[in-house]
Amino acid sequence: MPAHRGGIEHSQTHMINRALIPVKALDRAKSRLSKHLTPNQRAFLVLEMLHHVICTLQESAVLTSITVVSPDERVLEQVQAWGAQALLEEQHGHNTALHAAALHQIEAGTTALLTISADLPLLQVSDVRTMFEQVQSHDIVLAPSREGTGTNALLVSPPLVVPYVFGPGSLQRYQLEAQQRDLKSALARNIGLALDIDTIEDLRTLRRYEMRNKAAHAS
Repeated sequence: MPAHRGGIEHSQTHMINRALIPVKALDRAKSRLSKHLTPNQRAFLVLEMLHHVICTLQESAVLTSITVVSPDERVLEQVQAWGAQALLEEQHGHNTALHAAALHQIEAGTTALLTISADLPLLQVSDVRTMFEQVQSHDIVLAPSREGTGTNALLVSPPLVVPYVFGPGSLQRYQLEAQQRDLKSALARNIGLALDIDTIEDLRTLRRYEMRNKAAHAS
């Protein structure tokens, strides 16, 4: 029997889970680090974190496919070598590009769609699996950024049950969109989903976590 959640019926069987990862053009990525890293260093950082996110999603074993959406041909070529699908950005603007990509996922029969940031260097398999466990009883699962206003991951079932509203204050905007539609939402709070890398302080925080983890494993 289908389970009723917030006015929308979801089948708990034959779930087709897919992921979208948006990535900016490498020459525009991480501009807030431009005083600290060269363009090549920033591009390397972006690709390293993207590789980690893709590998973690693959290892979670809960996804039918992973698609990277980008206007950058270098990014799209690289992700195919890592086993992800590549989709050239069809629309200008972050949210409009994701909307167009999500329409392809709907056409492919996707029942749950995870849209996740490419810059989550501490993301773990358990973080991904937990979100998909939460979506069994919620329409929307949101992963807040560290400061508590941004959104680093959005899991919805079905896709586009709320519009994409990524940007400043997006967490509260997603919660409002859910409330207006009488949808059930949940939060996924952990450092793996919360720590995205935009500033030099973010990088310093990452180094502190890495050093702490090394010390814990050594003891």
